[in-house]
Amino acid sequence: MENEEFLKVYRHSMSHILAKAVIEIFGKENVQYAIGPQIDNGFYYDFVLPRTLTADDFKGIEDKMREILRRKEPWTHKEVSRDEALEIFRDQKFKTELITDLPADEKITVYYTGDDYVDLCRGPHVGNSQELLNVAFQIKSVSGAYWRGDEKRDQLQRIYVYAFPDKNQLKDYLKLLKEAMERDHKKLGPQLELFMFDETAPGMPYWLPRGWKTFNALLDFWRVIHEEHGYTEISAPVINSQKIWATSGHWGHYKDNMFIIPGVKEDESDYFAAKPMNCPNAIMVYKNAKRSYKELPMRISQVDVIHRKEKSGELNGLFRVQMFRQDDAHLLVTEDQIASEINDIMDIAGQIYGTFGLTYIAELSTRPDDFMGEIAVWDQAEADLRKILNDKYGEGNYEVNEGDGAFYGPKIDLKMKDALGREWQMGTIQLDFQLPLNFDMKYVGQDGLLRRPVMIHRAIFGSMERFIGILIENFKGAFPFWLSPEQVGIVPIRTEHNAYAKEVASLLRKNRIRVEADYTDKNMKEKIKTFKNFKDPYIIVLGDKEMQERTVSVNIRGGNKQMKDVPLDEFIEICCRMNTEYSLDLIES
Repeated sequence: MENEEFLKVYRHSMSHILAKAVIEIFGKENVQYAIGPQIDNGFYYDFVLPRTLTADDFKGIEDKMREILRRKEPWTHKEVSRDEALEIFRDQKFKTELITDLPADEKITVYYTGDDYVDLCRGPHVGNSQELLNVAFQIKSVSGAYWRGDEKRDQLQRIYVYAFPDKNQLKDYLKLLKEAMERDHKKLGPQLELFMFDETAPGMPYWLPRGWKTFNALLDFWRVIHEEHGYTEISAPVINSQKIWATSGHWGHYKDNMFIIPGVKEDESDYFAAKPMNCPNAIMVYKNAKRSYKELPMRISQVDVIHRKEKSGELNGLFRVQMFRQDDAHLLVTEDQIASEINDIMDIAGQIYGTFGLTYIAELSTRPDDFMGEIAVWDQAEADLRKILNDKYGEGNYEVNEGDGAFYGPKIDLKMKDALGREWQMGTIQLDFQLPLNFDMKYVGQDGLLRRPVMIHRAIFGSMERFIGILIENFKGAFPFWLSPEQVGIVPIRTEHNAYAKEVASLLRKNRIRVEADYTDKNMKEKIKTFKNFKDPYIIVLGDKEMQERTVSVNIRGGNKQMKDVPLDEFIEICCRMNTEYSLDLIES
C-alpha cells in the first residue's frame, strides 16, 4: 500500500464503498450519485440526497462502510456498450449525462461491488473488498458542490473522507491536521492583531499596527539583500491605461482577472485598469531614457500594490487575496547575461529562504496553449532555462511542469517547504523575449547598433502577504526576534519604576529595537500575560534592584527561561546582534 499508484487504487475503491454505504442507508431510489475520485489524503463522493447530512451522520456511514468491507465481496469489471450502460444507469441522471457525453468510440467500463452496487468507472480497482479491510478511514466533512463545477447546475453534497494504509498513518495525519489548525494564520493573525479583513473590501487585507511592523521588517530585510546585489527600487502608478495592457498582452490574456475602470467613452480604448502586474511599469522606466549596453544588466525592483480579481470562493486569508504587494523585479539583460543573472537570482532565493530555515526546489514550466510569440523563440528560451537548471542542480534533479509557463515566456518556479513539510509555490523566474518586442525596447550595443534586451521577471516571496501568512504558520505566530512586531515588552513593577522604564524604552528605540511598555498601575503578572499573549520574544521586568543597578531581568518567550540582572548595555547589544544577524533563535544567556 506504500506504492503511490496503489494508494490511488485503494482510495478510489474506498469511494465506491462510501457510495454503496450511502445508497444502503438512504435507499437506491432516494440517491443520485455523481463522481467519487481519490485525492491526496483520501477521497470524496458527490450525491443528491433526500436530506442534508450533518456530523451526526458520520458514524452511521462509517459503520455501514465497515460492515460492507467485512462482507469481502468480489469486484467485477465489465466492458459494456453505450446502450447497456444507459440501461444500467437509467435512473441515475449524472451517470446518464456522463455516458451521453462520451465520444462515440470510447470504451465504457463498469465495476460491480458484490451483486447490488455498480459504478461507471475506468478503474482500476481492487479484486475483493477484503483487500481494503486494513484501510484506516474517517469522514472529514460534508460540503456543498455544484455538478461539474457549474453554479447553475444541480447542487450536491460532497462527503470528504480521509484514508490511509493503516491506523497509525491516519493518526499521524490527524495529528498533523490538528497542528496545522493551531498554526492557522487566519486564526493567529487577528488574535495577534496583525491584520484584519472587512466585507467592504473582500480579499483586501488591512494591516494593523503590529502586522505592519512585521511587514516593514521583512521589507527592510529584502531591500538590504537586493541593494547588495545591485538592484534599484522604483514605485509606479497603480492604475494604467488600457493601451499599456493591450501592448503587454494582458488585455487579451488576463483581462478577466483585472479590475477594469471605464472611461468617459464607450470603447475599451478609453478604459483603465488596476495593475495586476508591475512589468509594464518597469518597461516605462527603462524607456524613459536611451540605454547603452554599459547599463545592462539593469535590475529594477518594485513592491507596489497590485490587484487581481478572484472568485469569492477562492479567497483564503492572506494566501489568496485580491490586493497584495509582490516583491517584484524586472531585469533587462543581454542574451549572454541570462545565465549569470538567473544564477544570481537563485542565490538570492537561497539566501532569503535559508534565513527562515526553509528549503526549496526548482520547477521548470514550459509553453502554455495560449502563448504569445514564435515557437522557435520559445524553444530557445526553454532550452536556455533547462541548461541553467542542469548546470546548477544536475539533469533530472528538478521538476518539469509542461504547459504551465506564462503566456509570454517559460519560467522557473521555486517551491518551498515549511515546518509541517507542506510545499508552497513561492518565487518565480520568468524569461521573456516577447514584451521587449511588444514595447520596442532597445539599447545601443558595443558595436553601436541598436539591439533588443531580454527581460527576466522574478519574485522571491511571490506575494508579501502570502509569505507572511506562511511565516505566521511556520513559526506559529512566534516570529524570530528581528521579525517580531514588538521585540521587547517592558513591565515596570510599580509606577515609581516608570521613569527608569521610559529611559530603557528610549535607549532601545534609539537602537532600532521595537518596544512596547505598560506604565499603568495594573498587576505585574497581568502586564506580563498581555505581552506573552502577543508572543513578544523578550519581556523585561524592572523593579528597585534593576533601577539601582541599571540592569534588566528578562523573561524569554517559550517557557520559564529567564536572564537575570543583565546590564542594560549588554541587553541592548544582544538585541542589536539578533537584528543584524537575522537570527532564528533567541539568545538565552
